[in-house]
Amino acid sequence: MALYVLYEHAAGYGLFSVKEFEEIGMLLPQVEASILDLSRFNAIVKLVGFHPFKTAVAALNNVNAISEGLVPDDLSGFLDTTLPKSSKKKQVTLGVSDAKLGAAIAEALEVQCSHIGAVPEILRGIRFHFAGMVKGFTDQSAAVAQLGLGHSYSRCKVKFNVHRSDNMIIQSIALLDQLDKDVNTFSMRIREWYSYHFPELVKIVPDNYMFAKVAHFIKDRKSLTDDRLEELEELMMDSEKAKAVLDAGKMSMGMDISVVDLINIEMFAKRVIKLSDYRQQLANYLHSKMNSVAPNLQALIGDQVGARLISKAGSLTNLAKFPASTVQILGAEKALFRALKTKSNTPKYGLLFNSSFIGRANAKNKGRISRFLANKCTIASRIDCFAETPSTVFGEALKGQVEERLKFYEQGETPRKNLDVMKEAIQLASKQAETGGKKKKRKAEETNGNGEAALNGSAKKKKKKAAALDDTNGGDAEESMMQVDTSAVLDDSMNVTNGEKKKKKKNKNRQSAVEA
Repeated sequence: MALYVLYEHAAGYGLFSVKEFEEIGMLLPQVEASILDLSRFNAIVKLVGFHPFKTAVAALNNVNAISEGLVPDDLSGFLDTTLPKSSKKKQVTLGVSDAKLGAAIAEALEVQCSHIGAVPEILRGIRFHFAGMVKGFTDQSAAVAQLGLGHSYSRCKVKFNVHRSDNMIIQSIALLDQLDKDVNTFSMRIREWYSYHFPELVKIVPDNYMFAKVAHFIKDRKSLTDDRLEELEELMMDSEKAKAVLDAGKMSMGMDISVVDLINIEMFAKRVIKLSDYRQQLANYLHSKMNSVAPNLQALIGDQVGARLISKAGSLTNLAKFPASTVQILGAEKALFRALKTKSNTPKYGLLFNSSFIGRANAKNKGRISRFLANKCTIASRIDCFAETPSTVFGEALKGQVEERLKFYEQGETPRKNLDVMKEAIQLASKQAETGGKKKKRKAEETNGNGEAALNGSAKKKKKKAAALDDTNGGDAEESMMQVDTSAVLDDSMNVTNGEKKKKKKNKNRQSAVEA
């Protein structure tokens, strides 16, 4: 059996032949012993052919095809011309590095491929000695080719990443959770710190964000007088609480603190306020991203729960691939494995527990509604992942189904059938798509009309300019003709006057001659 090995390099394809040994099993020890010595490795592995890539674009296309388990045209043509055909007496085996690529080559070219045994060690030796086995090839040129192709391949993968919008959602929900923890910690710190000076404010203003704003406004409680009551009312938007804060400031039991301490408290309260404002901005950003990436999932369970499901699954595509039973307990993996280990009851819900539907259900119906909600979340995520035109029609329909199921558990009202609800949603979605298409056509016609009008207007302007130029050119021509005619007349008059003068002189000369 003849063994040939295919090696894919950034500069091109290389095909190597491997020496045959009489004893089976001697190839791998010989390769391992000679892998660091080029002369010994050349005695076992020899270069049969090398096909370089013509351009960097061709190299990138070939690498993309190989990474997806496809056989590019360059590789198939190279193997057709270089690889010997197998016969009954001599079987030819092609060693490859990837099992998917081997299956694709075997299907396309009908060649027996292998990626096990001594093939990985042979490829390791070829990779180590490749620059010395190909003529005119150096380590420096190999490094340049690998670096350039690596950059272009990475750039292409980042550019065409189907999960790039999901990545923004994953990062924003992670940052949102971190901000919630930080803001709560900092709010408790500002409460404890400012309570040394004004302890009564904690009971009057229980909200953390409002407490930080009021502490930043008051600063020293002794400066809080009746003149600042209106400003305090505008800040708190509650006249009774503002009056209570003013009265408590006059009779407070807190200690007096220095100006430096007040400055530090004020700076810290300002930082907490800014963090809370940024947290709100981030929540609005997450809402807009969920509306564009997963509108049906957002309409069904909300921004944060949907974003946490996407983050836990890794991407919207992975979430769409999950069955409903996995989505139901997503986020409760520890409890699940603990229950399986101890042979106790498995968890009924994971991240879906944060949804309002499970909180509204009775204790005995929480498991049922979580199973039903997970089923609808799976449908919504699949629609969002594979639909061409995103819309919230199906998400609202699924949410209505969950509401009906809650009423069925509580009051016994029979919900509508899933088939009827989906038919109505499909009809509504098709109507919206038609109206959207008509609007796009109108906009396109308006833009085309404006463009044609602009083109006609510009054409008319050009014609007017040409006519004006013609007029001016005609006037110049007439003026030039007039100038020519006047110059001709002047020349003729000058010739006439000169002739008359000459005749008079001749006559005078004749008269003087006669008199003499």
